[in-house]
Amino acid sequence: MSLINTTIKPFKATAFHEGDFVQVSDESIRGKWSVFVFYPADFTFVCPTELEDLADHYDEFKKIGVEVYGVSTDTHFAHKAWHDTSPAIKKVRYPLVGDPTATLARNFEVLIEEEGLALRGSFVVDPKGKIKLYEVHDNGIGRDAKELLRKVTAAQYVAAHPGEVCPAKWQQGSKTLKPSLELVGKL
Repeated sequence: MSLINTTIKPFKATAFHEGDFVQVSDESIRGKWSVFVFYPADFTFVCPTELEDLADHYDEFKKIGVEVYGVSTDTHFAHKAWHDTSPAIKKVRYPLVGDPTATLARNFEVLIEEEGLALRGSFVVDPKGKIKLYEVHDNGIGRDAKELLRKVTAAQYVAAHPGEVCPAKWQQGSKTLKPSLELVGKL
C-alpha cells in the first residue's frame, strides 16, 4: 500500500535546532508544509553532503513556507555533537530530529529493522498532515535538494490549483496541464 495521501501517524520527538532541544510532533507541524528527510546516521559519509545541500537551499524552502526536518535514529544529543564538530552540519539551521526508538522511521516505512537505521527517504507533507510525495533511496545514493525543492513547489501548485497538473521538469511559472478528453493522445 502506498503512503500517498495518508495522514502521518502521531509522534513526539526531540530535535536539535539552532542550539536548543525542541519538541516536534504531528501536531506541531500541522498548518504548514513540511519535508522530512530521513538519513541513516550521524557521523557518516553521504549524509553530511545531503544535509549540507539542504542547508544551502534552506532559505528557498522557508521562502515558500516549508519547514525541513532531518531525521535519523540517532538521539538529539548525537545531533548536537555532530553539529558542533562537522563543518557541513554547522550550516544546518533546520531541526535535526532524534528518533532513537525508530518510531518515525517505522511510521514512514523507511526503517531497516536489522540495522536500526533509516533508508534515505524524502517525504513532503501538506498542512493537513497528508503525505503528498515521497522518494526512498538505497543508502549509497545521495539526494539533490534542488530537485526536492522543485517537487515541493509542484505539490504546492497542484494543491492550490485543483484540476491542473505539473508535467515533467515543471518549474515555477511554467505551463501546467488541465487533463481533459481533448488532450488524450495529443501530448
